[in-house]
Amino acid sequence: MPNSKQTGLTPGQVQSFIDDGFVKVEDAFSADLAKKCRAELWADMGLSPNEPESWKQPVVRIGFKSSPPFVEAANTRRLRKAYNQLVGEGRWITPNGLGTFPIRFPSPQSPGDDGWHVDMSFGTENSDFMEWRVNVKTSGRALLMLFLFSDVGSDDAPTRIRKGSHAIIARELLPFGDAGATLRQLSAGGYSSTEGCDVEMATGAAGTVYLCHPFLVHAAQPHGGTEPRFMAQPALLPRGEFDPDLPPSPVQVVIRQACNLKL
Repeated sequence: MPNSKQTGLTPGQVQSFIDDGFVKVEDAFSADLAKKCRAELWADMGLSPNEPESWKQPVVRIGFKSSPPFVEAANTRRLRKAYNQLVGEGRWITPNGLGTFPIRFPSPQSPGDDGWHVDMSFGTENSDFMEWRVNVKTSGRALLMLFLFSDVGSDDAPTRIRKGSHAIIARELLPFGDAGATLRQLSAGGYSSTEGCDVEMATGAAGTVYLCHPFLVHAAQPHGGTEPRFMAQPALLPRGEFDPDLPPSPVQVVIRQACNLKL
């Protein structure tokens, strides 16, 4: 039997990505590597895993990390094969690190950032983040990715995912064309069109990665467990726009099927 850490996604996993908007990749990187990354993040926060009395905030954010452990975690053989399968070989930029990191701590306080949303892909130079944009061609983002650097159970503030919401968002983005919709426009209805979607929790052991379609609706939640949750939520960046002369990637297939387009 082939070593799962050396192989890519199965046909069934690729189809799940198309149907549900995400695929869970277990053992995407090692638990030892996750431990090294956590040590760096603890140091960056100036906090200690042995001093829970110092964990005062429900969430602490760390920016982009480009030290060797994070570069290695983003570029394992298994993940690179999966990137090729979902985005297309040669159509994505090799990650030079990971970020950002919303590190969530056990807390009775609301984290204040737990609303449903779609991550924006371009226009991020605008100082008003509500004017950041996303378009039907998902310009500027090939995948949304969730890297688990700690074990995440159902009580550990796992990201909530609305299964199948990516296809609904694709149809809603179509009328906005290449210019795309702003976060203000897209979120005006509170993503009510996706309220009927089943919800999946992004749980898993340290070293798990969720590879998600850029249009997937997702949300944070309060932490009701006992240990901090370490996760990165980077984008996989595309090399360029969709090329109609190339076979469509699963990312494109979703949009084609949802909108009846030939992207």
